[in-house]
Amino acid sequence: MIGPIEQSLLKQHAEVGPLWAVLLDPDSLPPLELAATAREVQEAGADLLLVGGSSASPGVFEAGMSAIRKQSTLPVLLFPGSYHQVVAGAHGILFTSLLSGRNPQYLAEEQVKGAPRVVAHGIEPIPTAYLLIESGAPTTVQIVSGTQPLPCEDFDRVLHHVWAARMMGMRWAYLEAGSGANRPVPVEMLSYIVSKGGVNVIVGGGLRTPEAIRDRSECHPAMIVTGNVLESRIDPVLLREFAQAVHGK
Repeated sequence: MIGPIEQSLLKQHAEVGPLWAVLLDPDSLPPLELAATAREVQEAGADLLLVGGSSASPGVFEAGMSAIRKQSTLPVLLFPGSYHQVVAGAHGILFTSLLSGRNPQYLAEEQVKGAPRVVAHGIEPIPTAYLLIESGAPTTVQIVSGTQPLPCEDFDRVLHHVWAARMMGMRWAYLEAGSGANRPVPVEMLSYIVSKGGVNVIVGGGLRTPEAIRDRSECHPAMIVTGNVLESRIDPVLLREFAQAVHGK
């Protein structure tokens, strides 16, 4: 069943095209800086916030979520790297399975441990296939999960993973180049998956310039995610350029 947050995102996507999501990592920024970033990206035109990271620090995510919610009225979705990061305060969660890998911990074990927390906190789950795409360098996700990415030149292999996800009931697929990526998901691959996958496609990782974002926006994914490019500095001009690139203005 599609919940109200997912319905709202789909409606907004149908009306405006790709959505711009900004990934905030409470393990990388202290609460006050997280809050300031959340406020700045909302003012610049972001459509939603993702909160997550590859490491799990008890208490840090709770503090970060609280700070973000005090400074932003945007929808906030968890994008956890571990069940420990499933904390109260989020509107929804990208309930992911790392289908590109074969490590049972990230295919199902973390999900089984996280499910009770999702229910207890009343968080809306959005079933999502998480597919790591080769990007020219080992990424944090690859190292932490102990899995290999899908080849960036094998479009059909990626498509078959997306089809399998859809047949298992997942409505979203996140094509991720990963934190520390040398290059983002190729435009040609993204266009291919959007046109043939039959799911709502999210793309992220390695998107550091308005030009790279604009090229992928023209492929019409459901969502474009930017992340650690904003952790070192908050540049209002760059944020506005990102928003314009996503929204085609």
